[in-house]
Amino acid sequence: MSEVDHLEAPRTRSLKPLATLLPYLGHYRGMVVKALIFLTLAAVATLALPLAVRRMIDHGFSQSDAGFINNYFGMLIALALLLAFASAMRYYYVISIGERIVADLRRDVYSHVIKLSPSFFDVNQSGEIVSRLTADTTQVKSVVGATASLALRNLILCLGGAAMMVYTSPRLSALVLVAIPFIVFPLIAFGRSVRKRSRSAQDTLAEASAYASESIGAIRTVQAFNGGPAASGRYGDAIEGAFGAAQAAIRSRSILTGVAISMVFGSIAGVLWYGAHAVLDGSMSAGTLGQFVLYAVVAASSLGALSEVWGEIAQASGAAERLAELLAEVPAIRAPANPKRFPATAAGAIAFNDVRFAYPSAPERSALKGLSFKVEPGETVAIVGSSGAGKSTVLSLILRYYDTTAGEIALDGVSVRDVDPAELRARLSIVPQDVTIFASTIHDNIAFGRPNASRADVIAAAKAAHAHDFIERLDNGYDTMSGERGVTLSGGQRQRIAIARAILKNAPVLLLDEATSALDAESEKLVQNALDGLMKDRTTIVIAHRLATVLKANRILVMDDGRVVEEGNHQSLVAKGGIYARLASLQFDGKELAELQV
Repeated sequence: MSEVDHLEAPRTRSLKPLATLLPYLGHYRGMVVKALIFLTLAAVATLALPLAVRRMIDHGFSQSDAGFINNYFGMLIALALLLAFASAMRYYYVISIGERIVADLRRDVYSHVIKLSPSFFDVNQSGEIVSRLTADTTQVKSVVGATASLALRNLILCLGGAAMMVYTSPRLSALVLVAIPFIVFPLIAFGRSVRKRSRSAQDTLAEASAYASESIGAIRTVQAFNGGPAASGRYGDAIEGAFGAAQAAIRSRSILTGVAISMVFGSIAGVLWYGAHAVLDGSMSAGTLGQFVLYAVVAASSLGALSEVWGEIAQASGAAERLAELLAEVPAIRAPANPKRFPATAAGAIAFNDVRFAYPSAPERSALKGLSFKVEPGETVAIVGSSGAGKSTVLSLILRYYDTTAGEIALDGVSVRDVDPAELRARLSIVPQDVTIFASTIHDNIAFGRPNASRADVIAAAKAAHAHDFIERLDNGYDTMSGERGVTLSGGQRQRIAIARAILKNAPVLLLDEATSALDAESEKLVQNALDGLMKDRTTIVIAHRLATVLKANRILVMDDGRVVEEGNHQSLVAKGGIYARLASLQFDGKELAELQV
């Protein structure tokens, strides 16, 4: 499946998606074998009970032998204890397998998802993906665990009971066989309906979960605009839609269960009527009929339970299908078969050669149109221009979030397409405008790019970023929890943590994307001082709207409509009277411009 496609694949009506779980089962063959052994043992103990009942009826009462009866009751107790032990062990192993497999599945799906490129997330909601990681894997767990155990147990009992019915009375069994097609065909028909409706219910619930995740993440905006009632109404509508879809699945499953049970026990009643007449005319003993009836009840109840379990398996099949869709996504950005290596010593030279690019989600609109420029090692180059000119796209392509439509981008003389993306990104640090702060400690947030960094290294990076003082004033210092998305921190504090993160990574190329645009004057000064230290001896590309932040750049590139239209330093660009001069006149008054020209 192409990564840029929306997660809407053709919905299968089979149980084939469950086959994706088989490799996980293969990792725990020992536990599976033990579960099957105890499952079989429990089923055999259950199937042995009717034999004892027949012997009791035909021989125990007729002979009035108390010792015979005592022996058989002792055997029944032994069988009951065996059944209890086998059932307990079956439950232990089966549930353990379910928990283990789902843990592995969640880990693998998450590990795969975070490798997917931004083009995938451009068209898919993160809330829906999280729903698949949680709700769908929980659905799968119920089937791999308890439901699978019940299904196998009832299947063994159904087949074993049917075999013992044939052994006990072939004539009565023939009558039962006549009724089987009338039982199986409705199960198949309704089972398809249950699978289809279960998948629909899961999709609708995922959409509701996606909206809930989005609105809760933006709770300040929701409350600022008094959007609570509207958000609650929209979520309520989504939940009602999910309930309606679930109700349809429940309705189909209820009909399935009712039809199965009525057909099964209706056929048993007919067979009992025929068998009772056989006992009356002496062609069958009462014990034989009792044994047959018990086996028929075992087989019928197991078949009825299978009809219920079938509905749960169908739901899990839909969940497994949705998880398989995620695992089938192929990353658009991945390492080549034989990746090249960068020079051992990083210089930080960057070159764009006639680069053309359109976002996969909007291929009809070109973001870059033949862009070419070079950045020398250690040079600071600023890129300015109006919104939509393509500035941030330049950084996205350097980081290889996307591949160019045409042209080439090279770092230290090596095309970024020819190297492993992980090796490329190891040489790059970014301080974005919208800083990502994780719901963890301040220490962990700074050390995100170097998880094994020592506390001393983290503190040194924080000091260089002018963040140490405010961190020390927090309740628990570097061990203070930052809150989700860093809500407990100010904008300037978040930016300085991002700078400390970049300092600790110590990459040879630094990318700054509007790093000070949303700060007040005092915070901007602190952040700019930290950036000045970070930029020293590094190749730096600065994206900025506020021209005051780019005055120290060695060169300024002015972009418009995906191209570089002007190039030079501040003084030369103002003198040209072009786009940069117009932007400068909007941000500086005449006196400031004159001073800057000196």
